[in-house]
Amino acid sequence: MTTFDILFKAASAARDKAHAPYSRFHVGAALLDDLGTVHAGCNIENASYPEGWCAETTAIGHLVMGGGSRIVMAVVVAPRIDLAGTPGGRFCTPCGGCRQRLSEFAGPETPIYSCDPEGRHMMVLMKDLLPAGFSLETER
Repeated sequence: MTTFDILFKAASAARDKAHAPYSRFHVGAALLDDLGTVHAGCNIENASYPEGWCAETTAIGHLVMGGGSRIVMAVVVAPRIDLAGTPGGRFCTPCGGCRQRLSEFAGPETPIYSCDPEGRHMMVLMKDLLPAGFSLETER
């Protein structure tokens, strides 16, 4: 089993646990850290919609709580949609806030995979997903 397969399986299992009663848009994420540990998370909505949190945010919380410090690879599983919300469109990439959160723990060459539930996917490097993100280096 490849690293991608392991992360896809973990992200899919997390997606199955998503709490999305308002949007019904279930998302799962899995992160591989520099110690070889997989950390997964799902999106969690609440009645103060959209004040829930994303799958990537949940997975990053697990990474931090698990003692991880660097993301080596990330996989996000969500339905494919177009701008009208019709299924079957483009891959769902992390939102702007999650792009910044991921960049806090990932290097510019870290691969970020956006996948549909069937396993079709696209990969983009962190530096291309968030080309001008905030960092300690840009603040100096």
